[in-house]
Amino acid sequence: MARLFFLLFIGLSLSAQTNKYALIIHGGAGNGLIAKNLSSSQENALHRSLKHALYIGDSALKNGTEALQVVSLVIQSLENDSLFNAGKGAVLTYEGEASLDASIMDGESGEAGAVAGLRIIKNPISAALVVLKNSPHVLLSGRGADTFSLLNGLSVVPPSYFITASRKKAHQNIKERRGSLDRDSIRDFKLGTVGCVVQDRNGNIAAGTSTGGMMNKRYGRIGDSPIIGAGTYANNKTLGISCTGHGEYFIRHAVAYQISARYEFQGLTSQAAADTVLHEVLSPGRGDGGVIGIDKEGNFIISFNTYGMLRGFKREGEAAETAIFGENEK
Repeated sequence: MARLFFLLFIGLSLSAQTNKYALIIHGGAGNGLIAKNLSSSQENALHRSLKHALYIGDSALKNGTEALQVVSLVIQSLENDSLFNAGKGAVLTYEGEASLDASIMDGESGEAGAVAGLRIIKNPISAALVVLKNSPHVLLSGRGADTFSLLNGLSVVPPSYFITASRKKAHQNIKERRGSLDRDSIRDFKLGTVGCVVQDRNGNIAAGTSTGGMMNKRYGRIGDSPIIGAGTYANNKTLGISCTGHGEYFIRHAVAYQISARYEFQGLTSQAAADTVLHEVLSPGRGDGGVIGIDKEGNFIISFNTYGMLRGFKREGEAAETAIFGENEK
């Protein structure tokens, strides 16, 4: 009998060790700017950036890095890439400055960290992670978030670091033409929020999201990206989700958590839960955007109600895939 239990224990241990890791990312969802303004060279650049981020995550997971840290590493690479609306290359506020938000959540412990309104911290997702690890709070904002990040040794940059020529030009165009821009054009200028969900070999899930928010935002506006349950959610018992889109709607409908709840309590598949929320809850109220995720069984989740969503995914031992429009393109 003792030998039987020993063999059973060994079998379970080997099974746990052979779980395949997986990661999925997004780089924002939108309509007009994706459909009309992307040249073939820009499309290729986006695919390269997405694949580079997947490579970073895959390499870390292959070396046994835990899910939470991998999410941070992947999102840092996207924050450092000026093609996206997160970190360097973020959209600008009404005053012409970058104001950065991020959040991260650990599906094993349920702990979370978030920051809003950062001005000088190079990688906002790193700030969210130190809030999770070193603060009794979940969400810090503004000067306090910058100060806490400084006290925890994070890299500091001048505010000008985040501002690129293309974002400055777009901001100026909006300031000059605000009266003639329609609602859809304004919303598309927030394209580029980034996010990542990871499931490591131990089955632990983590999720994170980072953004510069909405172009020309005023009065300290904060969207869904730093709001746990709205823009980011992770739970080993259900799934992990990162959102991108018109943040006010994602906050009102607690989109990330609602997908988890529908999966857990309604018996829907994770994909069906995401599709229901995106198309039956958000779409009727003109809430634009998309979500990516991984459920507890390791299934990928991709859903969006826009023309396109920048996305990519990679499972251990399989090829990385990236896409921009409705169909997957490698």
